[in-house]
Amino acid sequence: MAPDVGIEGVVVREIRRYEDDRGWLLELFRHDELDKEFHPAMAYISMTKPGVTRGPHEHVDQADLFCFLGTSTFRIDMWDNRSDSPTYGAHGWLEAGEDNRLFVIVPKGVVHQYRNVGSRDGLVINCPNRLYAGWERRDPVDEIRHEDDPDTPFRVEETAASKKG
Repeated sequence: MAPDVGIEGVVVREIRRYEDDRGWLLELFRHDELDKEFHPAMAYISMTKPGVTRGPHEHVDQADLFCFLGTSTFRIDMWDNRSDSPTYGAHGWLEAGEDNRLFVIVPKGVVHQYRNVGSRDGLVINCPNRLYAGWERRDPVDEIRHEDDPDTPFRVEETAASKKG
């Protein structure tokens, strides 16, 4: 069963692996299992080195559909920054990756970061519902980059205690 991070609108699902004598298959998402507002507009894959954090940042209009597949483990932290949300101010986190493949939808207004807490390079696929920088890259990038603010409240201290919750 997929974990609940305690933030309204965040969707977490297990990514099942189907294996036979030919190899394996991972079904990342299906339109018939996604609310229309989260239908992907593009897809990309990124590699994150061990110990590296991406974020924290949030989007004004974009939702991210992350697929954490491996070959490492990631800690994903999220903070509800939507003043009209019933879980406003909540912080939740989970671990995902090679041993716990998860699909995570992060709605607009939810600050998020992920850190490769494993010992190998890790891959993440993102299928956001908006084009990066808009059609033909003509629009401003939809990102509020809290990682650029040394006083941001959206940060997790990198200690053994914080990795346990």
